[in-house]
Amino acid sequence: MKKIIYLYLLGAVVLLNGCKSIHKLTARDNSTSSRQKQQPNSNEVTFLNNVSVTPGKGRTAIDEPALKPAVTKDYTPTVIRNGKNFNIESASQLQFKYAMILDVPVEEINNIPLLQDIDYWWGTKYCMGGSTENCTDCSAFTHNVLLDVYALNIPRTAKQQYDSCMHISIDALQQGDLVFFQTSSRKEISHVGVYIANNKFAHASVSNGVMISDLNDPYWKPKFRGAGRVKK
Repeated sequence: MKKIIYLYLLGAVVLLNGCKSIHKLTARDNSTSSRQKQQPNSNEVTFLNNVSVTPGKGRTAIDEPALKPAVTKDYTPTVIRNGKNFNIESASQLQFKYAMILDVPVEEINNIPLLQDIDYWWGTKYCMGGSTENCTDCSAFTHNVLLDVYALNIPRTAKQQYDSCMHISIDALQQGDLVFFQTSSRKEISHVGVYIANNKFAHASVSNGVMISDLNDPYWKPKFRGAGRVKK
């Protein structure tokens, strides 16, 4: 009987000490919470799931390097007509094309802007008084070519162009010069073309539109009346 009483008392003591320990742990946690509530402006670092969160400055924008200006290639004149840019990179193809047409070495095909503009007009049909890409007459063609390529504003008609330019011999012809013809019964200049090379000239033909012909052609040779160079 005494042994049972002794075990009972021993269990009561152990139970009492366990309750006190639990109370102390609970009291410690509550005291910590109370301290935080009493100090809302505390600078202490708060931990969330073992991750430290500290106030800091806003995100700093990254300074991107200044854009470098595009590399400008050496200026090469190109023909620009009605917003259409003729790419100088196609020059080699034009050189071979016109070297064959004109029957000259490729190295002599060096006035690329002139060939680009002639190539642009090539095949445009002829119409009297026309001056557009849809149809053009001979003097409107030469007027537009010299304006496009050389920025020269020459008169509108073939006779006016003949009268306003400096007359030169056929042996002195250079690319961009004008060649004049008398194609009607009237004794006056009625046709004009732009000289290219090797006796070849570009013009707006009544029958075939803008094309290239030869000064020695049986049709054109007897009608040739002179050559001219536009005064700048």
